[in-house]
Amino acid sequence: MTMRHWAWAAAPLALALLATGCDSTSGAPGARGARGAEPTAAPSTSGARAVDRVCSEPAAGPVKAPAGAVTVDPAVVGDLAAKTRSNPPHTTFWLRPGKHRLDPDRYAQVFPKEGDRYLGAPGAVLDGRKKNQYAFSGTARDVTIRYLTVERFVAPPDEGVVNHDSADGWVIEHATIQDNSGAGLMAGDRQQVRANCLRDNGQYGMNAYKATGRITGLVVEDNEIVGNNTGDWERRRKGCGCTGGIKFWAVDGADVRGNWVHDNRGTGLWADTNNNDFRIENNVIEANDGAALIYEISYNAVIRNNTIRRNNWVEGRTAAESGDNFPFATVYLSESGGEPRIKARTDKIEIYRNLLEDNWSGITLWENADRFCNSPANTSSGDCTLLVKNTDRCAKPAIAEPPLYDDCRWKTQRVDIHDNRFVLDESVVKCTENCDRMAVLSNYGTYPDWSPYKGEKVAEAITHKQHNRWHDNVYLGPWKFVAYDPSRVLTFQEWRVTPYQQDAGSTYRARAGG
Repeated sequence: MTMRHWAWAAAPLALALLATGCDSTSGAPGARGARGAEPTAAPSTSGARAVDRVCSEPAAGPVKAPAGAVTVDPAVVGDLAAKTRSNPPHTTFWLRPGKHRLDPDRYAQVFPKEGDRYLGAPGAVLDGRKKNQYAFSGTARDVTIRYLTVERFVAPPDEGVVNHDSADGWVIEHATIQDNSGAGLMAGDRQQVRANCLRDNGQYGMNAYKATGRITGLVVEDNEIVGNNTGDWERRRKGCGCTGGIKFWAVDGADVRGNWVHDNRGTGLWADTNNNDFRIENNVIEANDGAALIYEISYNAVIRNNTIRRNNWVEGRTAAESGDNFPFATVYLSESGGEPRIKARTDKIEIYRNLLEDNWSGITLWENADRFCNSPANTSSGDCTLLVKNTDRCAKPAIAEPPLYDDCRWKTQRVDIHDNRFVLDESVVKCTENCDRMAVLSNYGTYPDWSPYKGEKVAEAITHKQHNRWHDNVYLGPWKFVAYDPSRVLTFQEWRVTPYQQDAGSTYRARAGG
């Protein structure tokens, strides 16, 4: 698993967002507020889209068994697993109201067969009783789980309770997956995760990770993802990069839309290590302790029409109070960019028509000069870019020359940030410095001794040569801008002129954030 690497290394909202009048989700019933921060119930200055309160208003399943379905009795311990074993593939199971239990053995989970369907009646709960590790496992394809609550399973770290083995083609809809250790669910190819409540799980709401191969065609739509990482794993494994509302690993093609991602301990959505072709749109991402979104050593994405509010108050403030001047952002792109040679629906990372309001800082584009294939500083140990099939090629002397000089490094390049609305009221965020940054930067390359990227080469490239561009945005509040390295803090005027020439066509009102 990849370590989170923030450190400065020494070694359709559309343009309607510009209008007011929509209701704020902050302070609404069910919105719990960032930990350590006071909830802000005041009306939004800029509007926010409505959210589906999946957890407090779950959809009800069928009150009677569908024709041909096998009925599962909550009074019989192990009935669900036993009837799954004794019936053929493509069977529909209807779980009666009540608490369903598996046998007490920790490996007594259900092993679905291809095409099996599990439907919960109103009030149907599959309860692991803190004894069973997994709820649904195995490699059967095209399994469906609907209207069922799955709770109190104790999966180990980095493992999941539902679809434990990342089987393909699963559909999980209108389910409540809560109060489990590890991840609420895993993901396989063509998985559809719709209108679920993924709540208060120990590590992730979902861990989109497959041990062999890449995940393709993932849909995550209209879910409420709240309160995850109750185990506070970043504290227990400092720098592990192993938490979030959802974590995505090596996913090639994902649509993440219409979700309400809030009040998670740590990052809301985190795409980490060779993800590609994401569309992240029409989500409300708010009140997460860490960043709303991290896109790390990954490629080609569209991030649009999202409402992103009150994120990163806990982690951003903690870093600032420690004296760290790195621009910790609420949208953080780390060694990620557009790459035309990798097939996707876009050949860049485009961030547009989003509302970012009262977060701890804005968007940071970062590239660690010491992180590349085969470098000891690559915290995604063993991984190389999608452009190099044989990782061993990224070594001296070949890495110092084209094409490996470019292809052995994940680049933050071809990032287009436009038509967004950035609002900051420091009295709401309760800060006086370091919460107001927009940034594009790198570190001074130092490591390892055979690195061809030493010195200011990467800082020069990310700032001036890799086609990273802000333009046609609206800034309300006392924003500052960081370029090249953390020490270069610029005014809006300095940011717009030579040598940076950013934010052409943008407007700025320093006193309008309140």
